[in-house]
Amino acid sequence: MTDTIPEGFAPHTRKSPLTAPWEPIYSRTTDAAVILGLRIAEAHTNSRGMAHGGLITALADNAMGLSCGHVAGGGTRLVTVNLSADFLGPAKVGQWLEIVTDVVKTGSRLCFAQALITADGVPCARANATFSVVTAKP
Repeated sequence: MTDTIPEGFAPHTRKSPLTAPWEPIYSRTTDAAVILGLRIAEAHTNSRGMAHGGLITALADNAMGLSCGHVAGGGTRLVTVNLSADFLGPAKVGQWLEIVTDVVKTGSRLCFAQALITADGVPCARANATFSVVTAKP
């Protein structure tokens, strides 16, 4: 385990009150996705010393929503209408948690995405989400 941040990641600029206590969070943007990552610290863990499922799920939701908005076009606003997660294994203090998303489909009303979450490159969770496109009221 190391404290280094993988190449291509920079401090995530999209802040929210929910994720503020989990900082620093990092991101890397590709043509097809916004990938989030963080180094797991004690503050991210449950009573068993593993990354809390709520942390993993919230970051996956965030990454999938950002990725859908990125693929759909700048300024697209989304809200989560369905989210599911499966936990495959532990993520421990010191490991690099990375959320890699795949936008399955974007539409004018709904967007669909999935994510694979890894701890030091080993799958620890997967998630799926559906987002509703929020249109501005006239």
